[in-house]
Amino acid sequence: YMLRRTITHAIARRTAATRAMSSATTSNVWKGYAPVPDTPDGFTARFAVSAETPNGVDVIMEQWAKGSAEPPHSHPGDDMTVVVEGKMAVQFFTKSSDGSLVKDGEPLILNKGDAGHIDGGRIHDATYLEDCKLVYVHDKSFGFVNQPSGK
Repeated sequence: YMLRRTITHAIARRTAATRAMSSATTSNVWKGYAPVPDTPDGFTARFAVSAETPNGVDVIMEQWAKGSAEPPHSHPGDDMTVVVEGKMAVQFFTKSSDGSLVKDGEPLILNKGDAGHIDGGRIHDATYLEDCKLVYVHDKSFGFVNQPSGK
């Protein structure tokens, strides 16, 4: 039973990484880092979006109550969510020719300690299966684009 559970979990993580459309290697969240003066060798950083750093990142500390949900939406830039506490599900969607949303695969489940990367423009929703504390990082300025079904 434990071996089956471990293998199933490993497959789910691999599948989840593929379905999320990006990873720590490919997501723009992890690009644009630069050395910081007067810090140890090997340290680079990317700072929050501001007038001085328009290509920075927005970082949002989020708390969601169990049972709450976000409607289908997308973001203009890549994002990364780290689950500090709790459990959440992300469902991806595509748009059909009539504009209605069609589920794209099974929901991606993120547990405490997991990180999910989503490409900018990828339609998804989120359901919070447990109380959650998240660290959310968005490439450049944050944006939320509601994606109502065309029907």
